[in-house]
Amino acid sequence: MKRRDTGILGEKLARDFLKQRGYRILETNYRCPHGEIDIVARQKDTLVFIEVRTKTSLEFGTPGETITPVKKERMRACGAYYQQAHHNLPQLWRLDVVAVELNQRGKLSNIELIENAVGEE
Repeated sequence: MKRRDTGILGEKLARDFLKQRGYRILETNYRCPHGEIDIVARQKDTLVFIEVRTKTSLEFGTPGETITPVKKERMRACGAYYQQAHHNLPQLWRLDVVAVELNQRGKLSNIELIENAVGEE
């Protein structure tokens, strides 16, 4: 499976996973001058910006461990930009990560939601 295909599959699995947990998906692959947010969702009265990390091997760490300080800063900037560009959004917001692990045949082996994975700094 190609890297791009792995990412696309991971994002689909993440959307399904979030919907099952009561999240309402507002947007996917939101792009702005600061970067991209994989999923913008709403969970009750909270706006949630979600980075999806998909891996087929844990050789170089878990999916959640692959988020660099630069990526975290871009996520914060994208979240702020999104809030300025859209109206009638909840006041509360957070940055989450969905870590998706696939086996060598591309089947889901583990999926985990890490709430507030990227805090304010």
